Amino acid sequence: MDHFRVGPLEVSRVEETRTQFDAAEFYPQLPRGVADHYRAWLEPYFDIEGHRFPCVFQSFVVRHGKTTILIDTCFGNDKERPDFLLGHRLQNPYLERLRAAGCAPEDVDIVLCTHFHVDHVGWNTRLENGRWVPTFPNARYILSSEEYRRFAPEHRTTEPPPFLDIFEDSVLPIIQAGQAEFVSGEHAVHELLTIVPTPGHTPGHISIRAGRGAETGVFLGDVIHNPVQMALPDLNSAYCEDGPTARATRRALLEAAVEGNHLLIPGHFAAPHIGRVRPAGNGFVFRGGL
Repeated sequence: MDHFRVGPLEVSRVEETRTQFDAAEFYPQLPRGVADHYRAWLEPYFDIEGHRFPCVFQSFVVRHGKTTILIDTCFGNDKERPDFLLGHRLQNPYLERLRAAGCAPEDVDIVLCTHFHVDHVGWNTRLENGRWVPTFPNARYILSSEEYRRFAPEHRTTEPPPFLDIFEDSVLPIIQAGQAEFVSGEHAVHELLTIVPTPGHTPGHISIRAGRGAETGVFLGDVIHNPVQMALPDLNSAYCEDGPTARATRRALLEAAVEGNHLLIPGHFAAPHIGRVRPAGNGFVFRGGL
């Protein structure tokens, strides 16, 4: 589903790339065969026999009136990522796809990054004459203060923080250009968009609540990578930095989604990419679509 609405908000999905992950590596605590219990609804999102699953890397363009917001910016081109080859020295037509969705880089008013991982901040910048410059020249980049605190030079010790290269080429140039704004806690960035802290995957991870009342959607970022984590809310990925907090955050978000009938907009689900959840035993069932 590439175009949909959340109340008065128009949303377009812009895909950069996709891959398949080995579930044994991505979810070390998921025994082979367990996913078969949820085959009836999970199968479109999970290769149960192969014990692997598709993963989509995508951004979301959100429009309301004259305001255009971009949520998460994928890998980016020309980035040196030798430790994560999926994002290494890419040459993807992401900006062309963004324009095809009716959004030129100059049109973006606000950029929101759910966290500072390689696949969520890359297109913050582009390479121009050997320098990293903001891809979206007219945008405010609204970022988590807690995420920044891990990388801020004044907080560094002799041991460099993780993912420092990502910060240096995809976040620091935004700060130097004067386009970065750091926020903490629940924070309204627009009359219909509110940042909500959802820590665990990373310490300062955020999600974005969109719309209001009965017409509410939630951009999840990486709280959940695959619907198998809805069936098994305690299941963390290998990349969740604070396991207990990630589990508590995930369950609370899913319980709130049931209570409010929220449309869930995850960062990495295969088609139809979005959907809603219902309780089922100790977990939840995901139903794709609006």
